[in-house]
Amino acid sequence: MVIRSTWNRCCSAHDRDLKCHIKTGFVLLVALTLSLSVIFFVYDFSFNPVKDRHAWFNLVNKTHKSYNVVTEGLSGKRFVWNFATNRQIIQTITAQKHHILVHHHVAHPSNYHFLLDEPDKCRQWDPFLVFMVPVAPHQVEARNAIRSTWGNESSVQGKAVLTLFLVGLTGGPEAQQKLEEESRQHRDLVQSNFVDSYFNLTIKTMVIMDWLATRCPQASYAMKVDSDMYINVENLLSLLLAPNTPRENYITGYLMWDQNVIRNKKSKYYVSEDLYPASKYPTYVLGVGYVFSNDLPKKVVDASKDMKPFNIEDAYMGTCLKRLGIKPSRAPDPSQFQTYMKDSKGHDLSKVITTIARSPKQIIEFWQKVKRHK
Repeated sequence: MVIRSTWNRCCSAHDRDLKCHIKTGFVLLVALTLSLSVIFFVYDFSFNPVKDRHAWFNLVNKTHKSYNVVTEGLSGKRFVWNFATNRQIIQTITAQKHHILVHHHVAHPSNYHFLLDEPDKCRQWDPFLVFMVPVAPHQVEARNAIRSTWGNESSVQGKAVLTLFLVGLTGGPEAQQKLEEESRQHRDLVQSNFVDSYFNLTIKTMVIMDWLATRCPQASYAMKVDSDMYINVENLLSLLLAPNTPRENYITGYLMWDQNVIRNKKSKYYVSEDLYPASKYPTYVLGVGYVFSNDLPKKVVDASKDMKPFNIEDAYMGTCLKRLGIKPSRAPDPSQFQTYMKDSKGHDLSKVITTIARSPKQIIEFWQKVKRHK
């Protein structure tokens, strides 16, 4: 309208005046420059990492404030979901406008697809237990530490064990090329097309659950374990093979009871009342490492379709389990699931199942220490 109005005012009086053409051309040039700037801004923003930790978890509450995104899901079907326009975050996907409004939230794994995959690994391996390790793309040292220690244990107590690493987007072609080379070498990487950040751990966890449900349903148990963890696989297998360990609807680890929801906006653990209105979380298992029967991944993924996501992934898992009517189990010996050890030198690592290491080097030290004392 601005361009048309300017054109009329100028040309009605001086249709053939050179001055008119110059002014009109100038207005058109300014309009074109502004349009290109907006396009560049949207394009550039869509390929930058997420800086606003809440934006990924904004759902559409009012349909007149929405931006529709279409992408191909893991099953090959196309899905539509909405981001709030107050803080538009457009992921690195092929996006286009669409007129159908579907209430479909961003944490559900059908919103993503795999860039690197090992779809036949479980069919070839037939594992009893699968370790799924969420890790940042650049953390090669952490992956190598696990590969050279507990992640290299492929058969324990006569049971096949498989370890895989799950990563998100690398952020650049050079990093992606390195990751693909690493994948060809080790055949243990799974990559999905979500922005890999701390505040997207809920997405990362749900993609892990989907991979287990669709690529590895034959496994008896699985464990989501962080990349800074030492795992005593022998002790874990003893727990899982015990006659009183449930084979279904089972999850255990370091239990978190009666945890308050953090409402302090300065905390990285902040969750708004809009995302999670209750003041306390249901009992959940600390996300550094929890083991579960492999019937749970599909159930959790299905439950998550109706659960509003928030950025505390282990508490979110707890809310999904509560919806399913499943309570986390207390381990027979809770002391086997450790966090940080105050005195790692004096602690008896031969009895633990999990403990946090302070570096990839310490993972190797813990593993070597246990091996020496066998």
